[in-house]
Amino acid sequence: MSEKRSNFPLPLSSVTGAGARKPAAPAPVATPQTATQNARSNGQAPATPAGDARQRGAQPAQPQQALARSDLMATEAPRRAMAARVARQGVADAQVLGALETVPRHLFVEPAMSSQAYADVSLPIGYSQTISQPYMVARMIELLKANGQPLRRVLEIGTGCGYQAAVLCRVAQEVFSVERIKPLHELAKHNLRPLHVANLRLQYGDGMLGLPQAAPFDGIILAAAGSEVPRALLEQMAIGARLVAPVGAQVQHLQRIIRTGKSEWTSETLEACHFVPLRPGIA
Repeated sequence: MSEKRSNFPLPLSSVTGAGARKPAAPAPVATPQTATQNARSNGQAPATPAGDARQRGAQPAQPQQALARSDLMATEAPRRAMAARVARQGVADAQVLGALETVPRHLFVEPAMSSQAYADVSLPIGYSQTISQPYMVARMIELLKANGQPLRRVLEIGTGCGYQAAVLCRVAQEVFSVERIKPLHELAKHNLRPLHVANLRLQYGDGMLGLPQAAPFDGIILAAAGSEVPRALLEQMAIGARLVAPVGAQVQHLQRIIRTGKSEWTSETLEACHFVPLRPGIA
């Protein structure tokens, strides 16, 4: 572990561009979802949209709420076992472990990989992206908390399938999550709807620019690795805020950065990790 103090002259306009269009404020995620993935993994007939040709001749699906309850009951033991394993790996924050026990990870993976949903592995979610292993999700969120204190406003860069955002929402009062790949942004909305997460805002956009209209944040977490942390994100940290990110190319390590003043940040390099690369723009 090493520690260094950095001073950054960080005018936001130098990063975002003075003429950049300001993104629209994200809408809340709090509407019901079809239970297609859940039904398929339980051998039940999935519900399909009214205009879908696949619906012709299909039997009516069970109510979504009943399916969700069934899924949660069926995975209670695997979720507890997953949280217990993560605790043995060194994560000690009770709130974070409780969030792992609560969020049904199988809702965020492809039905064909549902048997691995509660294993401590990352899994592909399409578009060369992955859902992070449960230990890494828990470890990064634990590092984000300041001495175990509650998190208020958190920014996540890289929504992916939405799993880490769901866990964060059990720990933080308000979560904003940005995804640059449009189909993954839509997938995350689809996955999160049955959980009725009221304190989450999803945004489609360039995560390297952060979300200045919602800043400052007292926690920022990155789900992709760059050679360095984008300056726009450092500028959007509140004084005393923490940022946790994988940093590096072939060799990556978790880095925790704390903003200690208007132009002062301290950083510490922690354990090795492996993440997909952080990329600019939208896709």
